[in-house]
Amino acid sequence: MGRKILVVEDEALIADAVAARLRSEGYEVQLAADGPSGVEHARRWEPDLVILDLMLPGLDGLEVCRRIQKDRHLPVLMLTARDDETDLVIGLAVGADDYLTKPFSMRELVARVQALFRRLDALAGITAGRSIRLDDDIEIDVDGRRVRQRGEVVHLTPTEFDLLVGLAEKPGRVLTRERLLADVWGYRDGSGARTVDSHVRALRRKLGDSVVRTVHGVGYALGQDADAEAR
Repeated sequence: MGRKILVVEDEALIADAVAARLRSEGYEVQLAADGPSGVEHARRWEPDLVILDLMLPGLDGLEVCRRIQKDRHLPVLMLTARDDETDLVIGLAVGADDYLTKPFSMRELVARVQALFRRLDALAGITAGRSIRLDDDIEIDVDGRRVRQRGEVVHLTPTEFDLLVGLAEKPGRVLTRERLLADVWGYRDGSGARTVDSHVRALRRKLGDSVVRTVHGVGYALGQDADAEAR
């Protein structure tokens, strides 16, 4: 069987659709419809990853996240119907690794799940890390999947991290949204430009507005002197 994913979601249509898509990708999936049963499923089944709705009956997603993280770190992708940054920051603070705001596409969900598993695989096999230094302030531990700014660890979601590395590995080059969607998300049809924009905004909130430059009409780049040719 594939890796095990627990979906804790009280909206049956969403839960069933998520489960069907993940099973088609080769994952083993179980469902829980409220907070208490989500905690119990996580304890008994020991999934590899939890997809967790923020608003749940019985216990909300934040409390579920706290409880299932009590004994071991369990990767959590949090779902929220509210684009409320406060909720998202709290969710990340209590142990969530990434989040999606409803409504979302199943393709985006799968991309986030795959990014989380890439990070787990990287962390499991790392002894010494390859690093990229963006400037005097920011260092990226590529293999360990950690970012430090002025010596302090900055929490990036797996997808934010992959986007930052994708740009950092091509310093000075301007990458189009289509190129980033292909390299980071695996999208080959060019759709989803707003996904790139929202992740760039998140990187700027966490690392500073000047970290990622917008080259209007072309795309995004790191570094002060960027080649304006689209790549």
